[in-house]
Amino acid sequence: MAERDYQQELDDLHSGKTSHFDITPEEFQAFQPIFHGYQYRTQIEAEAHRGGTLTYRLKKR
Repeated sequence: MAERDYQQELDDLHSGKTSHFDITPEEFQAFQPIFHGYQYRTQIEAEAHRGGTLTYRLKKR
């Protein structure tokens, strides 16, 4: 299985190419350091779902 490019997914979200993306509990440990270092992370919010999946999207302004 190919490794996900979390940096690209964050960039696509920030630029409007995508409206959201999901992170599973298994992916969280790999994703978190990239998200923490992301320049625009304060503009992104996560919604938690039953089972531990998180949906990331831009905050509404």
